This record gives sequence, structure tokens and C-alpha cells, in this order.
Amino acid sequence: MNLLHTFIFGIVEGITEFLPISSTGHLILTAHTLNIKHTEFLKSFEIAIQLGAILAVVVLYRKTLINGRGIWKRILVAFLPTACIGAILYKLIKKFLLGNNAVVLWSLFIGGILLIVFEFFYREKADACDSMGSISYRQSFCIGLFQSVAVIPGVSRAAATIIGGLSLGLRRKTIVEFSFLLAIPTMLAATAFDLVRSASAFNAHQFFLLCTGFFVSFAVAAVTIKFLLRFIKRHNFILFGIYRICIAILFWFLLK
Repeated sequence: MNLLHTFIFGIVEGITEFLPISSTGHLILTAHTLNIKHTEFLKSFEIAIQLGAILAVVVLYRKTLINGRGIWKRILVAFLPTACIGAILYKLIKKFLLGNNAVVLWSLFIGGILLIVFEFFYREKADACDSMGSISYRQSFCIGLFQSVAVIPGVSRAAATIIGGLSLGLRRKTIVEFSFLLAIPTMLAATAFDLVRSASAFNAHQFFLLCTGFFVSFAVAAVTIKFLLRFIKRHNFILFGIYRICIAILFWFLLK
């Protein structure tokens, strides 16, 4: 893995982290496309650079994070299910799921169908929750349960939380922004948990690659967040569902 690969991974991560198309899935497929072996370092790298994208949320939503004590409580409640499931299944996820192309492609394909079907039948209610501060703790916990499904590569943390939030009666902009903020403790915990276990095996060059990917994903994610907020004002997520199906079919043929 070289510096160019690091830039490519950072760009892919920055674009895909907050869109309902699975950043982890795309990173795994990117590794295959670049013919990079899925080593333990690459698995850790794919987790760590997601933290760069999360930093973009911290910067863009710094005022909300500083002043939103009530919002933080809801975020932490939503984080609990993923924290428990991730800690329990960490070894299983990293050993058998990360780097598994079949799991990624099936998750992308089925998730795309579900996203299209959901949007086809979904109708926003007039009394839908229109602010993060109005989300109940029960709704927060349920959103966390939806997010926990995304421990499966290819599912998409963003897609799971957004569909969950819309199903629970939140407005589209509200759940999208809540999903942004929920990513902070989720990815921070995932990265810290992995690096504590794996960092001692990395050399100086690998840490340099990690840092480079981190900053590239940060810059690209900041642009993606602004794009998504503009996009949802006029569009639903059907196009993303179609994209998921197409990319899954494309890679099925390429991986034969």
C-alpha cells in the first residue's frame, strides 16, 4: 500500500461515510480494485480513516455540540446498542466480515432494494419530529438499534440510522443531522478500540499512511456533508438505492 492508495481510500471514505451507500463496503471493494491484500493493517486503516470523516462533523457542528447538552444525551443513548454489539462481536466482525466481498455485495444489493421500497411507501407526517432536541430517549435508543445492524459491512450506518429515524417519525433533515452526530461516538469508539489492540504492530510508515488518509477523508467529508444537506431538500434516497444495486451487480461480474 502506497501514498497514492492512501489518497484514493481517503477520498472514497470522505464521499461515502455519510451517504446511505456504505463506506466500509466501498473501502473493501476499493482494496479489491487496487489489488491490495486485506491485511490486518488495511482493516485497521479502513476503520481509522473513518475518524477523519467524523472530524468534519465536529468542525461543522461545533456550536451544536458545545451548546447541545440535551442532544449529547440522546446521542449517547443511541450509541449504547452499537457499543455493546460491537464490543461483543469485534473479533467475529474483523475476522470474518471485514474483507468479505460476498457479505458486502449482498448487503449493498439487499440494502438498495430495501431503500427503494421504503422510500416508495414512506410519507412524512405533518407532526414529524423536526429538531434533534425533540427526539425522545426511546426514539434515540431505537435509532441505535437500527445503527447496530451496520456492523455488517455493506449495510451502511447512515442508511440504517436514517431509515430507522424516518420510521420512528423524524423529519428527514432531523435524522440526517442526528446520524452525522451519532457517528462521532460510534466511530471514535470503533477506532480507539481497534488501535489499542493493533497499534503496537504498526511501523512509522504505516502511521504516516493512517494520518494521511485521516486528513484526506476529513476534507472530502466536509464537502459531502454540505452536499447531502442540500440534496435532501428536494430528493429522497431512491437514487442511492439504485446505485447500491448497480454497484453490487457490477462487482459481482468483476469478482468472477
